Amino acid sequence: MRKYRFKWLAVLALLPGLASAQVKLTPAKVDALKTELAKDIDGQKKFTQEMVDMIFSFGELGFQEVETSKYLTDILQKNGFTVEKGISGIPTAWTAKWGSGKPVIAVGSDIDCIPKASQKPGVAYHDPIIEGAPGHGEGHNSGQPLNVTAVLALKKIMEREKIPGTIMLWPGVAEEQLATKAYFVRDGYFKDVDACIFTHVSSNLGTSYGDGGGNGMISVRFDFEGQASHAGGAPWRGKSALDAVELMNIGWNYHREHMETTQRSHYVITDGGDQPNVVPSKASVWYYFRERSYPKITQMHKDGIRIAEAAAKMTETKMSYEVLGSAWPGHMNQPIAEAMYENIKGVGLPQWSEEDQKLARALQKEVGSPATGFGGEPANDGLSTSLSQLRKPMATASSGGGGSDDIADISWNLPTIVLGYPANIPGLPGHHWANAIAMATPIAHKGVTAGAKAEAMTLLDLFVKPEILTNAWKYFNEVQTKDTKYTALISKTDKPAVHLNQKIMEQYRPEMKKFYYDPAKYPTYLEQLGIKYPTVRALVPGDGKSSGTGK
Repeated sequence: MRKYRFKWLAVLALLPGLASAQVKLTPAKVDALKTELAKDIDGQKKFTQEMVDMIFSFGELGFQEVETSKYLTDILQKNGFTVEKGISGIPTAWTAKWGSGKPVIAVGSDIDCIPKASQKPGVAYHDPIIEGAPGHGEGHNSGQPLNVTAVLALKKIMEREKIPGTIMLWPGVAEEQLATKAYFVRDGYFKDVDACIFTHVSSNLGTSYGDGGGNGMISVRFDFEGQASHAGGAPWRGKSALDAVELMNIGWNYHREHMETTQRSHYVITDGGDQPNVVPSKASVWYYFRERSYPKITQMHKDGIRIAEAAAKMTETKMSYEVLGSAWPGHMNQPIAEAMYENIKGVGLPQWSEEDQKLARALQKEVGSPATGFGGEPANDGLSTSLSQLRKPMATASSGGGGSDDIADISWNLPTIVLGYPANIPGLPGHHWANAIAMATPIAHKGVTAGAKAEAMTLLDLFVKPEILTNAWKYFNEVQTKDTKYTALISKTDKPAVHLNQKIMEQYRPEMKKFYYDPAKYPTYLEQLGIKYPTVRALVPGDGKSSGTGK
């Protein structure tokens, strides 16, 4: 732990020099520059829409975001950014830097999508572009377009006003597997970064600070090896690896009964053998172990290994395991979140059209959205029209546990916040085809533009108001990490699981290429697909019931 304490002491020693290097502008000048940023970003709506729609059409799973990364890095290189590709040994990971000196501000967002979430945008019921193919059922096609729009607008001002500092863009590769950000930290890509703004799709415009109530996680695949035999002719000569997988799952499911309610654990059998008449010599099961603290996550991992070893003994098979990903529970920075929220209030929510609201309400009805969603906000009456509040910390004791995001690993190494922007519809199930429906429509385009304004304004604040970074590091050192120190859930020898999703993309990519967006021919992806916006289920005349036909 001592190395981290010494690191932060060194950072504090550098802060006076960092502050003196920043350009100090009058409040009136800063306000004028923010007005200019908003106007510039409004003028880039077409550029933003094309990026959102293009990445939506790629629909690439984690570690296989080849087209997405090439598309984004080409844009950034053309705009003067220096790109380093293949960071941490991950082919689709990169950094893109512009500027010089301090402060160094990182700007990131995820780029991967969801299995079997292919969906036509703007159609308020299940209608895949390609049956069984992946798609952006989490909305990760929108975050990097927001970042690119924001930083290119800010870059013009920094050049003209001679504002020193460095911008570093980077992608969250394979976030759905929580499989890369801990490696970026371990390999030193954030060691000289002063703060990080991360963006993630939401149904409102907002941010938070402190403990958000989510879980950390470790992702582990357990592999069993036995002995094959003829399952009908000589089953006594076999040692079933699948039996070991099933016994491990049984053991874990009984173990759940005696675990705290904050835990989340789930698994899929990734290899259950080849055919029934051959005793499986190999089988694998992939687990996510989630809890609210580092000690509890590591204990779950140890318990999983213990139960897997017992299953191997019972079946006389061999067991090995591989860590495929990890994430800490998140903790976001209060001073930067407060600065962001002031800008959010200035930007406000987009003006939604009748068509936008019609799509939202039809989809909410289709999937049975609850009356209220996260934070008690309405979730079944169309798009949000009231700005969300600045979300404050959730006490560990009051959290019921939940999802995970490996941006948390960044947050425990430098001041970090997440900007949520209103590019999707409230009340959706998440990781689902329904979450893809808005993501290449005017809803996403407007939400990304609003988010880009808030981000660009906050980045400007970080570059010209040194007191924000000073206070951010004070909070980081004296509040966030006072009693809790970061220890990676990955080891020094673990490697990113870059093989994940390769076979799936090899299966679907040839057909998916036929549906890549062509902005030279079509103003929007909706027009390329021939979709009338919005497309909702028609009603049967006279009875008010849906006919099930949409067009």
